[in-house]
Amino acid sequence: MTTQSMTDAYADTARYHRPWYWYDWANSAFVTTVGTVLFGPYLTTVAREAACPGLASGARCTTDLYVVPAASGLPGWVPGTAMAAVVVLLLALVLSLVAYARDTPLPYRPAGLVLPLAAATVLLVLTAPLDPGSVAPYTITLATVVSAVLLVFVGAITDRTARPARLLGIFAWVGSAAGIGLFFLTGGGWRYGAAMMIIASISLGASLVVYDAILCRIARPDDRDKVSSRGWALGYLGGGLLLAVNLVIVSKPSLIGVDTGMAVRVSLLSAGLWWAGFTLIPVLGMWNLRGAAATTLTDAPQAGIVRGSLTQLGHTFRDLRAYPNTLLFLLAYLFFNDGIQTVISSSSLYGAEQLKFGQSQLIALILMVQFVAFGGALLFGWLAGRWGAWRTILRSLVGWSVIVVAAFFLPEKAFVPFVALGVLIGIVLGGSQALSRSLFSQLVPRAREAEFFAFYQAMERGTSWFGALTFGLVHQLTDSYRPAIVALIVFFVLGYVVLRRVDVRQGILDAGNELPRVV
Repeated sequence: MTTQSMTDAYADTARYHRPWYWYDWANSAFVTTVGTVLFGPYLTTVAREAACPGLASGARCTTDLYVVPAASGLPGWVPGTAMAAVVVLLLALVLSLVAYARDTPLPYRPAGLVLPLAAATVLLVLTAPLDPGSVAPYTITLATVVSAVLLVFVGAITDRTARPARLLGIFAWVGSAAGIGLFFLTGGGWRYGAAMMIIASISLGASLVVYDAILCRIARPDDRDKVSSRGWALGYLGGGLLLAVNLVIVSKPSLIGVDTGMAVRVSLLSAGLWWAGFTLIPVLGMWNLRGAAATTLTDAPQAGIVRGSLTQLGHTFRDLRAYPNTLLFLLAYLFFNDGIQTVISSSSLYGAEQLKFGQSQLIALILMVQFVAFGGALLFGWLAGRWGAWRTILRSLVGWSVIVVAAFFLPEKAFVPFVALGVLIGIVLGGSQALSRSLFSQLVPRAREAEFFAFYQAMERGTSWFGALTFGLVHQLTDSYRPAIVALIVFFVLGYVVLRRVDVRQGILDAGNELPRVV
């Protein structure tokens, strides 16, 4: 495709910018109200009640939970072996991706590690003793491991779908239905709550594979930082508005005639309904947007969507080594986004359990972060136009490192320093995520956007595996959230080091894309 024809195509799709923004508005309310604020503390309360019924307020629960109750009688070496296998296989997978990027021969292929990793993960989930305080981060970990396998297939199918908006709606409404199902999380039903959150997280990731890939089709290279940042900003605004309503409901449950537990459940319900309802805007607004023609893909059109998608997926794994800078960016993103996602998903848990803040204080703080992040996303979009997205992201990672170190030293019930830290989080939060999306869009080959964004999305919102696993393990080993939060600095440092090695200019050229004005 010539530069002129690409320009004409982008001019024709510019009308889809506005409806595209609205999916950030739709799903961010769920991410904020459920994933960031309410799910972790509420599931922890439910899990603690299941493990230690009638436990006095402030007392420590020392009883472990099991997904399969019969596993409590197994010898300790069974879950220990499963844990060791998961860690070794995950490390082997990372090393194989690095070797793939460098075109270094290995005695094994990355795809060959997927089934053993899945088997070890299932064994670990079914047999491991679970500290009630770690159930929530472990739930996020499991959702991510499953997503890492499933979303690559979603990406291959999306690239062969004629109407991507329809697929976006299907995934979004499955996820919102699971989110609505959290309303029924009561008593000791922690297994049910974890299952609903896993379904919602996987569906969210699948919908975002479609959504992010559409960005490449509707915005020219010079506009992507701006378009992506505006979407994130609108998402923070929408998430903040619903959170403001939920702040009132949780703080003053008597206003709607319920107790605090029911107020939390009503807030969970509202987030699922918000996600489902506002998804109608992008689905209907982008209904006429067409996907890539099958003939532009790597296999024959007569292969069909399912068989052709599997064939295409095989081509992707083989072709990744042709895009070493794209693969290096994904590896960097794996690390620093895991840190970001774990800070987001664990912030309310850290504030409630370690710093002893009340639910209303936490919601008020997260609400403030949402509105600061609205401005932060726009600010970082402006900075990227002057420094380039790559340099701007690197500087944001320095900010994230400062944040987790400062969080370690925060004293209990010191709300003003906690608010100051929240302002810093808001400034770097939206910008680092929005620019990562737009920068990656420059590094993927045309007509295979969803396929590549599937790898990206497996490491995205609410689906971090190393970070959540590290946070949960460090807490279980130390019985404190302070070392758990500061341990996350490792992810920002590793992400920074790997991202520094990415040659963005060469990566864009390797993908066959047009260079933006500022790289």
